Amino acid sequence: MATSSSSTSVRTQRTDGNTTRLHILETAGQLFAERGFADATSKEICTRAGTNMAAINYHFNGRDGLYEAVLIEAHRQVVSIDELASLASASSDPRLKLRAFLTHLIEMGSQPKAPWGFRVVLREALSPSPALPMMIKRAVLPKAKLLRGLLGAIVGLPDDHPAVQRALLFTVLPCIVMMVAPKDLSNKVLPALKDTQALADDLMRYVLAGLDAVAKEAKAAEPAESVAAPAKAGKRR
Repeated sequence: MATSSSSTSVRTQRTDGNTTRLHILETAGQLFAERGFADATSKEICTRAGTNMAAINYHFNGRDGLYEAVLIEAHRQVVSIDELASLASASSDPRLKLRAFLTHLIEMGSQPKAPWGFRVVLREALSPSPALPMMIKRAVLPKAKLLRGLLGAIVGLPDDHPAVQRALLFTVLPCIVMMVAPKDLSNKVLPALKDTQALADDLMRYVLAGLDAVAKEAKAAEPAESVAAPAKAGKRR
């Protein structure tokens, strides 16, 4: 009986600890979204979370570690690696996969109030902290690789091809602009932007037309490259 009671106690402590960690993370995320990394103090985080600095040190090894965890969660709120991996592994047309991804971003940008994670990522991009390289390594690069693979499948090029890298920028940038743009832009200036499905349709037309042009240009360059390679080899002889 004592062993059973002890096991139950350990499980309870772990559950309580995880709940505390998530509460601190959520509270800090909202505060970093409001104030930014430089102006959000540990004292205010503790006050809002109803905890003390010892809890932050225990769960995150201090304020810097807490902010790193907030950045990872913030990027997950924009788009999670699990969502992208599931999309990439689905047995369907890569163009349909791309549409699903872009529609997700458009719908997020059309929300009346963006999640705090988006504001944290935006603040980090505009005013980088020492944690930016960590976010790029752990959150941005894995997702970018999956998206490059998706675009590479559409244009028929390796995912690290320069044209694919540029295509990723041109494909995602409009969605980022829509997320950043003031809501009055769609409410008063461009009311047609409220129709997210029509917006996704038109964006896909533009993106696919551009990708088709990239693929055509790449194929046209292949014969010239294949002819040039033997010529250089002949000179070395």
